[in-house]
Amino acid sequence: MKNTVITARRKKIELLTLLVCFIIGNLANLYAIISYKTPFSEMLTSIFLCSGIFVCALCLLDPIATFILRNKKFVP
Repeated sequence: MKNTVITARRKKIELLTLLVCFIIGNLANLYAIISYKTPFSEMLTSIFLCSGIFVCALCLLDPIATFILRNKKFVP
């Protein structure tokens, strides 16, 4: 199998992308809270929920991405 090397620059780009997506998701939730006039305590509980979903997605998608990157037939 061919070893795939992920550079430090690529890791920084991926982490920045994930952080931006997390922030956009929370901003969309904040907009929904304001527009539907719900209590702001929902923001606190949703941050924990978003964090949990975020971590689960990383744990589930990492093996899939590793498999795709190591597969010789896959050419991006």
